[in-house]
Amino acid sequence: MVVVTGQSKGSGDPDEAMSSSDAEDDFQEPATPTATQAGQALPLLPQQFPEVIPLNVGGMYFTTRLSTLRRYEDTMLAAMFSGRHYIPTDAEGRYFIDRDGTYFGDILNFLRSGDLPPRERVRSVYKEAQYYSIGPLLDHLEDVQPLKGEKVRQAFLGLMPYYKDHLERIIEIAKLRAVQRKARFAKLKVCVFKEEMPITPYECPHFNSLRFERSESEAKLFEHHCEVDVSFGPWEAVADVYDLLHCIVTDLSDRGITVDHQCIGVCDKHLINHYYCKRPIYEFKITWW
Repeated sequence: MVVVTGQSKGSGDPDEAMSSSDAEDDFQEPATPTATQAGQALPLLPQQFPEVIPLNVGGMYFTTRLSTLRRYEDTMLAAMFSGRHYIPTDAEGRYFIDRDGTYFGDILNFLRSGDLPPRERVRSVYKEAQYYSIGPLLDHLEDVQPLKGEKVRQAFLGLMPYYKDHLERIIEIAKLRAVQRKARFAKLKVCVFKEEMPITPYECPHFNSLRFERSESEAKLFEHHCEVDVSFGPWEAVADVYDLLHCIVTDLSDRGITVDHQCIGVCDKHLINHYYCKRPIYEFKITWW
């Protein structure tokens, strides 16, 4: 810092001179550090941790060994407590993690001894394991119920064209009708069919052979859209119509939607000769409050 303490040489006018106090005012550092300066104030050296780590996870307190947090190298916790990153502490000196700590105890129990959570907490702990990138825990949870069964269910739903889009359509139609009618609930018709071709008493004994022997032009004679709001199908799997209905109701219920359904008949549209559609039609009742 350069400070002028006297008059300029060759000038006798005292008004043109700069006093030391004036110069200091011009070059005075700001009293409050800027954001950049605050960032530079953070420790530049690797952060040192004690062997026993006190934690504050979203307001819930835990205590564990440093080695427990570092058990799996490719996890977020191992990276956080590697010393390469600065972790803030609360007023009591606990290392703070800004995350809901409800299921953090289950995370620690797995890191300590490989313990898995009870079935009713598996889904929630799985989400936390995803957040903390704990691959071994994810692998174990995916191999137990209910996640193991969910993998099988999703394999079946993967055969269903536009399944998620159709769920959204059910919700949107039911919401629109309830709002328009100022009603507590709304009803809509849903077709759920497994087979592409129609089945009639005449076809049942030879259905499989008939399906494959028909030419493309003949098959088009049977193409039509049932007079319903949403259609699910066809698919080729052992799972039947009732299995898909269970999936639909389960996924809607998981979103907090109350749904009842019942079969109200079949699509009886005449296609050609003695062939009729015969796809089952279900009435879905969505209750909003």
